Amino acid sequence: MSISNEGLPLLRAPLPGGDYKAKKFSGFQNFLPQIALVQDDIRQLRENLTNKGDGKGITIEELENALNKTEKGLQQKAEQMLSQLNNQVQTLPSADAIQAPGFMALESTWDLKKQTRGQHRIEMSQAYVPREKLRQPQPAGALLPLRKGEPTQLQGLSPGQQSKQTLALRAVYNPHSQQNRPVMNENFGIMLPLIPQSKEKKKSAQRALHLPVPPPKPVMGSTIEPLAVLPKANRVDAQLAPPPITEDDARKGILSLIERGLIPPAAQLTLDPSPVKNRMVPLHNPEDRNKPPCTPEIAPTLAGVKLDLVTKNYESATETMAKMPVIPPHPQSVNSLGLSRTTSGKTRTTSAASSQKAKTPATMKTYEMPIQPLQQPHRKPPPTTPASGDFKMISHRFAVQNGRIRDTSSEFLSFKQHYCLTWGSIVTVLKHLEKMLNNFAVPVAFINGDRLADLAEEFELERPPSIDDLLSCIVNRDDVENIIFKPGRRFKGPNGRDIASAKIQATWKMYRERSTYLEYRRRKWAAGVIAISWIMHIKMAKVRQQLKQVRLDNLENFRRRAKKFSMSWDRIKKSKRVIIHIPSLGLNQDIRDSIHDFGIRQNTQMSRLCDIRDPNVDVIFISPVPLSEETLQYYSKLLGLKSAIDSGNVEDQGEFSDRYKIIVPEAIKSFPTHRMCLSTLLKYSPQALFRVKNLIKGREAYMMTNVPHVDDLDIAQYLNVPIFAPEPEVAHLYSTKSGCQRIFASANVETPPGDHDVYTMGLLHECLAQLITENLNVKRWLFKLDDEFDGRGIAYCDVTEHLKCFTWAQKEEKRYGDKWSKKWAQEPVFIKILAEIEDVLKNHACPVNTKVYPTWDKFLQSFLSQGGVIEACPPSDSITTLTVDMLIEPNGAVSIVSCGDQIHAESPFSCWGVSIPQSSVEPDVLNVACYNIAESCKRRGIMGYFAIDFVTFIHPTTMEQKLWALDISLQYSDSLAMFYLMQFVSNGTLNTKTHVFDVPPPKQEAKKRRRRLHGQDEEQPPNTNRFGVMSTRLLHTNLSVVHYSVFFQMCRAHGIGYDIKEKQGTVFMLIDSFNREKLGMLAIGETLQGALASFARNMSVIHQEISAPNMQGDTNFSRAISDIEGILGTTIQNADEADEETEGSNESK
Repeated sequence: MSISNEGLPLLRAPLPGGDYKAKKFSGFQNFLPQIALVQDDIRQLRENLTNKGDGKGITIEELENALNKTEKGLQQKAEQMLSQLNNQVQTLPSADAIQAPGFMALESTWDLKKQTRGQHRIEMSQAYVPREKLRQPQPAGALLPLRKGEPTQLQGLSPGQQSKQTLALRAVYNPHSQQNRPVMNENFGIMLPLIPQSKEKKKSAQRALHLPVPPPKPVMGSTIEPLAVLPKANRVDAQLAPPPITEDDARKGILSLIERGLIPPAAQLTLDPSPVKNRMVPLHNPEDRNKPPCTPEIAPTLAGVKLDLVTKNYESATETMAKMPVIPPHPQSVNSLGLSRTTSGKTRTTSAASSQKAKTPATMKTYEMPIQPLQQPHRKPPPTTPASGDFKMISHRFAVQNGRIRDTSSEFLSFKQHYCLTWGSIVTVLKHLEKMLNNFAVPVAFINGDRLADLAEEFELERPPSIDDLLSCIVNRDDVENIIFKPGRRFKGPNGRDIASAKIQATWKMYRERSTYLEYRRRKWAAGVIAISWIMHIKMAKVRQQLKQVRLDNLENFRRRAKKFSMSWDRIKKSKRVIIHIPSLGLNQDIRDSIHDFGIRQNTQMSRLCDIRDPNVDVIFISPVPLSEETLQYYSKLLGLKSAIDSGNVEDQGEFSDRYKIIVPEAIKSFPTHRMCLSTLLKYSPQALFRVKNLIKGREAYMMTNVPHVDDLDIAQYLNVPIFAPEPEVAHLYSTKSGCQRIFASANVETPPGDHDVYTMGLLHECLAQLITENLNVKRWLFKLDDEFDGRGIAYCDVTEHLKCFTWAQKEEKRYGDKWSKKWAQEPVFIKILAEIEDVLKNHACPVNTKVYPTWDKFLQSFLSQGGVIEACPPSDSITTLTVDMLIEPNGAVSIVSCGDQIHAESPFSCWGVSIPQSSVEPDVLNVACYNIAESCKRRGIMGYFAIDFVTFIHPTTMEQKLWALDISLQYSDSLAMFYLMQFVSNGTLNTKTHVFDVPPPKQEAKKRRRRLHGQDEEQPPNTNRFGVMSTRLLHTNLSVVHYSVFFQMCRAHGIGYDIKEKQGTVFMLIDSFNREKLGMLAIGETLQGALASFARNMSVIHQEISAPNMQGDTNFSRAISDIEGILGTTIQNADEADEETEGSNESK
């Protein structure tokens, strides 16, 4: 064995932290004696080996001992040599560095003066073992090398160490670098002094060391001289000759000359030669537009990937193994701790062990074996999918053709080598990708390898990737999606017919099972609905039964309390008591829903507070609407006038707020749009009920309602008080138009010709035909609904004007004379009228209130559903309607409370106001009819307040005054409430026998009695008669823009007010606290004409004050004024006739 100087290996010594820094020997000639000594030792070793040639073999132990001895000698001589090096830097081993057992570190040394970076790279490259020697294919039958001994360390540095070393060397080479002093201090322990240099010296030093010099800073400001422009004289006078153009200006171009004004803007310029050149444009054949692209020609270069479009003969397996490329190790080695990954996950670096050996095919892993190309039959190249997108930024990409990966392509091999450490999970995703592309028969797809590797990491331990996840790895995703999502594409792949048949079978089975399931679910749902319906029916039946029983108990308790109340009434009305006023309109829900501002309509009886006129009565008023503070103050002042009214002195006003309470149910806010009556709202207001119960605790109390409702019984049961009203069912029965006809018939009072309880069309026609036949003098017939109120459910028809046989019927009546009342005489007329009556009603019948019933058909539908009556309209042009309020006390006493003539404004069948007392009928005649009706009501168990409507007129045939009873309202009417207000402010009483309202005479100071002279008239006593005109239906939308304080100031300015001493004037009722559109008013005067005139004047003044020519508003003032003027004319005419009769009687005497 001979070792020359050229083959001397580099010596190794450990460096701190395992960081190897290679250094080269310099001044090799100074160390030849030491090398000669090393050669002597090697020569002696060779001689010893030669002397052993006596036929005996040399043992391994002897050889190892000799090598160890030689190595130790070489190491000692190397240390001596390294210690003599001058101008070289050597780092000491770190005390913290821990070396693995058997690990030999490499120390490389550089000569900082002579060695350059290029020489360093050359020597480092020579330190690597050639790739061909690491992995060479072994011949067949060769034994595998033994894996014994210590692992060898690959020569070279890791990429990170090389980069760090390069940066450190750059800092050391450049003394002007900012990192020079820190690197020298950290690596070599040398602290260099800080020498400040000027910028010029620093730049010169950088140029001397061939280092980049930063560019100079830009100079701010203009660096050129201004160009010449058109002189001012030429700009002012365009006729002057233009200045000459210099060569420098001409070089700037024509555009510059035009902008500077040296060439006029309108000058015509010709460029020679012209910058625009004409050339024929090639026209393409339009048929070539629909031709498919020639994919085989461009396919080999798509996306930088080479496709196997041409079939070629592949080599045998032996030749492939012989030509198998050697897989080189990665040029970047890492430390012995294992893998090193980047944070992005897109690029990965492999880590080698402490030593690697060349591998044979037997020791190679699966992913290291050469990839065989797919055997393709000799056929026409398949169509390819054009690639889309920009592939320049993709580092690893490969193609999948016909569902198979081109594993022999260089792109795939590079991708496989780069991700060899995570290849197991990538192979799984590749299988899923191949399966998807194969199933959908995708011709070609280009795969983004980096995205595929990221996907493999994501789904390594989770569920398999979906189609969307796999498509995210495909570069030409749009083209592949168009293929995959094409209907029926799934069946174009392998086993497509089997998959299609399986799909058909599965679809049919799914349809069959789905149909069965849907039918089962429908039946189950139906069974559930039936079961729930039955359960709800049972529960509702139980609840209904319980409610029915509760109502029966309440009714029984009501009757028990009413019986006890009637027995104790004589004592109660003379003792202290509390009246709970609930002005509730217990109408049907349909009627309540059709009433606008239903709460305000219930609040028209605020004058019930005037019951405190009786010193034994305290009032609890349940308000259906919230009241403002201004309204509460007004009623407090109004009720405080009681002492002043009694004494006649305005200053004697008191405070009566402790005698009345106004309570608003809290349920009003909970049900703002449900149109519930006040009794129902109070029933669902526990706080209000609790307060009422506390106020009446230990005191005599009773309830007083308006229209009775079934919920009144619940309230009475809770408060344990009687109700000053009949039973709700009885009140509802006899308040209908048909029910009151039974009472009138029982009382033997005169009623208009008609019929009641009409529910069918045939009965309607027959009854009307019979009534017309019997009363040919009646021109208009009325149809009234049973359950309506306030004249809303009324329709009329002028039958005689439209009957063709009417003239003939009158002749028949005259022909039969007194026998006309016989049925046989009326039979021919009845038959003819019956034949015509249907068409007459259909074409000429009209509802009165078209807002509720716009057409006759709507009215007729309601008429037949709830029943009604047919009545004759009085055959006179002058008709007066009266209202009488009566009281049946609990002990059975009957009395007339008030009576008045009605005032009509909105409709002739609706009461708008009342004038009290009435002056249209003789009091005796009216009283007899009223008492007869009251007795009939008392026999039917009716108790409390109720109102009777009459109509009076002069019969055209007999010229006698007729009084017909029209209707009964078993309720506390608005006219009654206003009458109590009139009594309160005037302290007067109504004489029910003479129908005269008297007030106490004013108190006069005592005067000395003087002797009356002859011929001097006696002093007339003051007039104590009073008439009142009242209404709660005043409507004017312009009132909403005026506050009540301003309104009263306006009235005071026009003299609208009340005189307490004279007991006459005007009093207002505030019923709408917030909108302020509706109002109540009472006018009291000494005569009826004066009261009517005062009422009309008040309305006229108010209308003029709150209205403008362009803002009249919606009001009923004008119609009311017209009706009052008609009444005034009638009263004046009656007064004149009465005066004439009186004068005539005096003259006759």
